[in-house]
Amino acid sequence: MWIDTHAHLDAAECAPDRSALREAARAAGVGHCVIPAVERANWAAVRELAHAFGDSYCLGIHPLYVPQAQESDLAALDAELAKHHSDPRLVAVGEIGLDFFVPALCEPAMRARQEFFYAAQLRLARAHGLPVVLHVRRSADRVLKHLRAQGQGAHRWSGIAHAFNGSQAQAMAFLRLGFKLGFGGALTFERALQLRRLACTLPLDALVLETDAPDIPPKWLYATAAQRAAGQAQGRNSPAELPRIAAELAGLRGIDVTALQRASSANACQALPRLAAL
Repeated sequence: MWIDTHAHLDAAECAPDRSALREAARAAGVGHCVIPAVERANWAAVRELAHAFGDSYCLGIHPLYVPQAQESDLAALDAELAKHHSDPRLVAVGEIGLDFFVPALCEPAMRARQEFFYAAQLRLARAHGLPVVLHVRRSADRVLKHLRAQGQGAHRWSGIAHAFNGSQAQAMAFLRLGFKLGFGGALTFERALQLRRLACTLPLDALVLETDAPDIPPKWLYATAAQRAAGQAQGRNSPAELPRIAAELAGLRGIDVTALQRASSANACQALPRLAAL
């Protein structure tokens, strides 16, 4: 069984055929999806989908949604995590983190606001004893700094650095803190030299697989800017693409796909321990 550790099945792009999309993934061998939240408004939706599909979910505030978030949302998140703490399908606080790629989020005031929400959600994860699913886009060093600041003493983090695309040194830093690294459609592009090198050289027990559906399409779904200008639609990513992405990774590493399936599933359960019972 494949585990897609990051799929936004609640996204509007999935609305026309959500159930069929999930069944197609199941038919392809994707037995489980982790559905992360992005803002307060979709906390109920991800929980309901996880229960409807037999999957799992995370609750949190994504950095791209920090501009419209209210500080009161943090108290609401605390309350939701407490209310649903006994729900075995609640597996992490996420998707949380920092995004220093989007220009509007890089203004000093917005960077500070992102860090405020990120740090607060790390504290909530610790308080509720949950792993974290991290958004790390051009922000690895600052994401790591906050983890180190709150990870002193006996506490050890667990979770996933989603869509990892940092350096070898940053990868090792996340691994030392207890994280697994998420790899998906981006590794299927031949020009992604550093990412493919990392996917090949990191220890096998460091990797989990994800699609980030409906985003980050693999190369066979991707339409270039010229193709889009000519009227070709961008392909919609889905969890059903995970086995083909995995086959690409297995080929890069020179290992059997079955070995990758076993290892990546075990790694996902280590990163998000409640998955093991599901």
